Amino acid sequence: MVHQNPKIADLRVLITGGGGFLGSHLCQRLLGFGCEVHATSRFERERDDRGPIWWRADMADLSTVRSVVATVKPDIVYHLSGSVGASPDLELVVPTYQSLLTSTLNVLLAGTEAGSSRIILSGSFTEPQPGLARPTPHSPYAAAKWAASGYGRMFHSRFQAPVVILQPFMVYGPRQAPAKLIPSVIRSLLGGTAPKVTSGKRKADWIYVNDVIDGFVLATTTKGIEGATIDLGSGRLVSIREIVERIVAIVGSASSPVFGAVPDRPAENEVIADTECAFARLGWVAKTSLDEGLRRTVQWYRTGAIAAAIAQALN
Repeated sequence: MVHQNPKIADLRVLITGGGGFLGSHLCQRLLGFGCEVHATSRFERERDDRGPIWWRADMADLSTVRSVVATVKPDIVYHLSGSVGASPDLELVVPTYQSLLTSTLNVLLAGTEAGSSRIILSGSFTEPQPGLARPTPHSPYAAAKWAASGYGRMFHSRFQAPVVILQPFMVYGPRQAPAKLIPSVIRSLLGGTAPKVTSGKRKADWIYVNDVIDGFVLATTTKGIEGATIDLGSGRLVSIREIVERIVAIVGSASSPVFGAVPDRPAENEVIADTECAFARLGWVAKTSLDEGLRRTVQWYRTGAIAAAIAQALN
């Protein structure tokens, strides 16, 4: 259970990538706690009374990052911006490097220079696991995330920067990018078409977005975790095939998924989160079951589809 720290409402926070999947959920949660929430986006965004204070910023530009951080003077910086594409494609090398690694280095520099009391980075389970004789990332995304985490650890070790690295596993839930597995399957089924997916053999540690945000909130004020890398996952591997079949059952669709229609990605990590570390360091444990998380996610998309149909009928 997340216990609200009474001091959290006094914090001024900066969330890079505040319009993204994790960023939008974190903005909403921290605004609910009464924090002064600032968020960056590559696009111009209008502020509403219930939303964050928006800053249009390219986090790969150091002068821009320094300017935003110096102006906001955040107590806490959450770095969540950057590319989310994990395909092993050559054309993704440069943009992924810039959006993930360069941006992280810029945030570390600016946050350290400004004296922020905590800089929280979002790592990735796709990074090579510790202890391998020859750790090798298998995509530009994994390589950039791995290097970014390395810089975070170096900043803590060398410059005493208050860096914490949270490593979410296979996050899913409302507002996720439509191209991701779970949203694409749900949208296909709700539209009455058969989802085309991989063989479904790959297994992953799936974690509902609200649980991940619980972890980010706890990392805001938990003492003594600087320099730590903390996994946020369920501690259980479930195959893509099982996920898809569960979604089919929840939606109640007559459409049958086409397994094998999309090629499997080679050399994907199949790793389980270290839940004991997360509990020991943060007092965090995943509390949303897989079925419950998938039901909530399906309901979110179903509600949106109904609203869209009503709007279309009225036009």
